[in-house]
This record gives sequence, C-alpha cells and structure tokens, in this order.
Amino acid sequence: MSLPQTETDAVAADRLAQQIAELGREIGLPFIAASADISSPDPMLGADGRPYAETTFRWLDPDLAYWRDRGFALRSPFVMAARYVSEPFYFTDGRFATWRPAPRLEGIDGAAAAREHGVAAAIIAPAYLPGGVIGAIVWATPDPALDVAAVFAARAEHLHAAALKFMAVHHEARGALPAAGGARLTRREIQCLKWAAAGKTDQVIAELVHISAPTVRFHLKNAAQKLNVVGRSQAVREAAALGYVGGGSNPARRPGPKREA
Repeated sequence: MSLPQTETDAVAADRLAQQIAELGREIGLPFIAASADISSPDPMLGADGRPYAETTFRWLDPDLAYWRDRGFALRSPFVMAARYVSEPFYFTDGRFATWRPAPRLEGIDGAAAAREHGVAAAIIAPAYLPGGVIGAIVWATPDPALDVAAVFAARAEHLHAAALKFMAVHHEARGALPAAGGARLTRREIQCLKWAAAGKTDQVIAELVHISAPTVRFHLKNAAQKLNVVGRSQAVREAAALGYVGGGSNPARRPGPKREA
C-alpha cells in the first residue's frame, strides 16, 4: 500500500502508529513498546511532538514511563534479543524463540524482566534500517493463556512488514536515514576497510591483499573522502553503517591461520 501523495512523512508515521496499535488489539497483544533506535534513549515522537508512548501506544504498567528511563534499553531483554536477530521473534514462558533454531536468541533469559513488568507473552519485530540503525516494536500481553506461538506463526510476517514500514517512515520524517546517491567504494577500498575494521595495521593489510602499505593508506584516504568523513576510524564506522563492512563477509572472520597484528 502506497502513501497518499498529499500526506507528509510525519502524518504518515502517525497513521502507521495507529495501525501498529490496531494490529496489537487484533492479535491479543495490545500493549506496545516502540523504539526507533535501540541505541538511543530518545522516545519516538508523533507529528505533534509528543511521544507515541503517551498518545498512541500503552504499556502494561501505566506508571512505567520507560521512554524517560535512559537506562531502560540497556536492561531490557527484549532490546538485547533484537540485537542478535533481524527477523521477528516471540517471548513465552520466560524464553525467546522464532521460526527456526536460534541458539543466541534462545540463550537470553527474560524471565526476571517478564516478572518485573508483567509480560506473559510478546512478539518482537526488529527493524534493521540503512545507516546501521536498529528499531524494534514489542507487542505484549499479561495473559499467560494466549497461544503466542500460534499467533506468531500466523501473523509474524505481517507484523514485521508493519514495523519496517512504520520505522522507515518515522526516520524519513526526521531526516535520520542516509541520503540517496551516496559513496561508491571500489573493491580494493572495501578490502582495506574490512581489514582495518578487524584492527589490522597498514603493513599487515598490505601483506594480506598484496599491495604496498602506502597504497593501503591511499585507498583508506580515498574511502574517507568518498564517505565525507575524516580519518581511518570514522571511515570504518561509516562504511560499516552503510553495509560495506559486514560481519558475514569480513575476511577477518573467516577461519584460517592466525597472524600477528
């Protein structure tokens, strides 16, 4: 479904927030917590400048203003779990699970937090966005009788799509996503950045990719200029946020003989 041509991003985000709340009521998970960036304590604000948590969404404990607690995200197992999987997952009986075996997810114990906040079951939809931002929406209930695994099986894909759309429009409304037409790095620049992200020195990178150390510095400098940043560390960080330096494709993460840095 496309957005009406006359609708601003801020107004569209408000409408999508209403849809998120309606979905929760429809599936028996009416209590919602949302974060546009789990690394930031700043609340999600509507077009009127007020937090959605005060207007559109409600939480189990009406006195828990989690969006005002700057350390809440660091303590929440729901936020912790969203760092380890990019697909939707659910919570029941103090544990997390998803549609496939996920040991990192299943190893997170949420029982204490569930008891503290009264959450019996929940579905969580992470929203991984350009620029390295991770948002998340939690739909929850205090009702232990809800078969959340069945709800998840039937509705997880729909909930995930709704979360991604809401988060993307919300970030667009605030100019928080990378601008289009960004940097285009060469294969060699990406190689050097990947090894630099792994903590390798210019000399070691030179040996690994079979070029000279001055050439390594040349590629890293060019990459920094293209990324509109200054210095090696900022270039690595920006490249990682844009997906040029990914953990799965980083050669430093492949098994092989150890080398001295």
